[in-house]
Amino acid sequence: MLGSHVPELRALELLAVVARTGSLGSAAAELGITQQAASSRLRTMEALVGESLVRRSRRGSEVTPTGELVLEWAAPVLEAAEQLDAGVAALRADRRGHLAIAASLTIAEHLLPGWLVAVRTGQQQLGQPRTDFTMTATNSERVAALVASGEVDLGFVEGPDVPLGLQHRLVGTDELVVVVGPSHPWAQRSRRRVTAATLAATPLVVREAGSGTRTVLEQALAGLPTAPPALELSSTAAVRSAVAAGAGPAALGAHTVRDDEATGRLVRITVTGLDLTRRLHAVWRSGAHPPQGPARDLVALACRSGQRAR
Repeated sequence: MLGSHVPELRALELLAVVARTGSLGSAAAELGITQQAASSRLRTMEALVGESLVRRSRRGSEVTPTGELVLEWAAPVLEAAEQLDAGVAALRADRRGHLAIAASLTIAEHLLPGWLVAVRTGQQQLGQPRTDFTMTATNSERVAALVASGEVDLGFVEGPDVPLGLQHRLVGTDELVVVVGPSHPWAQRSRRRVTAATLAATPLVVREAGSGTRTVLEQALAGLPTAPPALELSSTAAVRSAVAAGAGPAALGAHTVRDDEATGRLVRITVTGLDLTRRLHAVWRSGAHPPQGPARDLVALACRSGQRAR
């Protein structure tokens, strides 16, 4: 534990520059402070040491023998401080230069690319260095694990609940919609409408356990008798293809099926008595706010985009 007689690093730095330049005024100018501020630092340090450290005259400022002794002791401290400062600067530059992200599949495929382009555009407009992004697309459970382990800096998950042990911020909401292939009997109905009980009792094409899409669906159908899945697949694209081929209905994010609906490859079915809204969250390891730099910029932009979408 440090005692009460250790001068501040800035004061020690000032003393070293005075010794080199022979002038308190020149030292103040080199350090970018006023001569009054330099004098104040020096007086505070002399009060801590208990002796005069600099002798001032018309010819300039000269370090006293006690000042030279303090500088001798301070030399390794100042050298270590410079190394620490350089290391922290390198960390900050690396954080600004690279950001590792993990995102659930819906966000990774349909939302995150636009957010990343917008962040890059903002950096270019502000004259900031361009951030290199790496992205892992996986299910929400795996995203949370990657963030918790420190393998990625920032995550985006979907679902009704936020992963335990992580900091989070709501960036938007999404809706699951039930779709079938054009040849499915539900698509032939004039109103294309089923009840929640009918959906629960029907074998569905679902994502793997741990995906936000599946979790939202299971929680929405909780309390209803449910049929075993018709198929369990590990990607949204595979689910869409299976549904289009007639494997059965599925609940997927509205973003993911928009093009399929437009072309008639998939048909949307209205489900009465069922809330399939899901929340989209940014998650990170610690701190009240996302890590400073591009991670914080990205989360802020995602929040703004979510507000516009609503």
